[in-house]
Amino acid sequence: MEPMEPKAVQDSTPQNGNRRDFLKLGSAALATTAVTWNATSYAAIVGANDRVRVGVVGAGDRMRQALIPAFSESQKAMNFEFVVVSDIWNKRREDAVGYIQKVAGSKVDMCRNNDELYARKDVDAVLIATADFQHAQHGIEAVNAGRDAYVEKPTAHFMKDARNFLAAVNKTGKIVQVGTQRRSTPAYQKAYEYIKSGKFGDIVMVEMTWNVNQPGRWRRPDVVPLLKEEDTDWTRYQLDLPKEKFDARKYLEFRLFWPYSSGIPDQWLVHQIDTVHWFSGYKHPRSVVANGGNYLWHDGRKNWDTMTAVFDYGPEDDMTKGFQVQYSSRFTNSAGGVKELYYSNGGMLDMDKQTVTDTGGLGAKSAAEMKMQPNQLKSFSLMESSEKVNTDANTGRDPQTSANMRNWMECVRSRKTPNASIEAGYSHSVALCMNVAAIQTGQKVTFNEKTQQVMVGGKVYA
Repeated sequence: MEPMEPKAVQDSTPQNGNRRDFLKLGSAALATTAVTWNATSYAAIVGANDRVRVGVVGAGDRMRQALIPAFSESQKAMNFEFVVVSDIWNKRREDAVGYIQKVAGSKVDMCRNNDELYARKDVDAVLIATADFQHAQHGIEAVNAGRDAYVEKPTAHFMKDARNFLAAVNKTGKIVQVGTQRRSTPAYQKAYEYIKSGKFGDIVMVEMTWNVNQPGRWRRPDVVPLLKEEDTDWTRYQLDLPKEKFDARKYLEFRLFWPYSSGIPDQWLVHQIDTVHWFSGYKHPRSVVANGGNYLWHDGRKNWDTMTAVFDYGPEDDMTKGFQVQYSSRFTNSAGGVKELYYSNGGMLDMDKQTVTDTGGLGAKSAAEMKMQPNQLKSFSLMESSEKVNTDANTGRDPQTSANMRNWMECVRSRKTPNASIEAGYSHSVALCMNVAAIQTGQKVTFNEKTQQVMVGGKVYA
């Protein structure tokens, strides 16, 4: 993959000062916005008893298979309703009308694009599930148009988009929930509380996998022939990427092609690395290295079918402290499945089994050799009767997405910060952009905290 970054969106990151100053600027803008609201204007946006009218931005698989069903579960209790769908492909927006009426019971209008959507006066908020590279720019578009938004992950795989999205949300004060739904899942919340209690001890290592054996994963062979250039807006689809000839595969199978997606990092890594940031308190890695390739599925894809990456975390000023995250993912053999294993000196936290055990903890014999006390965790289950986590984030209704959607709805009404905040999305974007840089250069990648830029070989990468 060749390095590439959008050109048209103006970068709003201050080049002098650190990220704390950057966030303070956003917080000040938010405070200013809040002060200017009065009771009438606030109620007009989201009154306690007013119905919140929602638009769909992007009616693809993720929207139809997960977000719309999740929305429908809470819409009556929260007094939300769908009113319109925006999609640049005529087939998808027409199909979405019937689907939304069937699943959510709403008769909705159609818009050919987001300009038409945001020109309407009856849309308070939007659900955004477009192509990976579009999320940040579509999110910016939404909040600048005065709408709250639920925006699918990844937040951004270009740092410029990540910086601009964070700044736009902080400036406008709109409610944005990111689609990293683990943050609304009880088992993960319990794990976070346990780690923060100090009982687990310091994290010393994390091992993560996401393995499938699916040559058809992210392929759409039955749908690609249906998409004709005259039935969509290919120029609008590409946003500010360098323009190229119409390609139905890059439109519908975007996850396989850079710069429309980075594949494994965009789709899977961000879910899991987000929990590392959440559990550890670190906002981004100190460094990243990666290797991999297309070893088996030679179907024209450009993004790797196999990847291994190592993320180093810890304080920037003390390299003697911290831990590594070993991340591996493949499409070619499903052994190992989806795993998230956190280790301390006393044992292991297994998020697949939702258990804490003394596995690997410092035993009595090893401790005695150094005249130390044994260190072994007490074993227990995080969720005695919880529903098993659905780790397939691309297909089907799952309790995680439903919980994340409900939390977003509650925050639209309360104006509180959602579980998967824009700051969390920004952090996973930093790790993602570092991972992409490591893939594209084959070098060790670092991050400049002061300028909020990805660095390779001492030079700015993105």
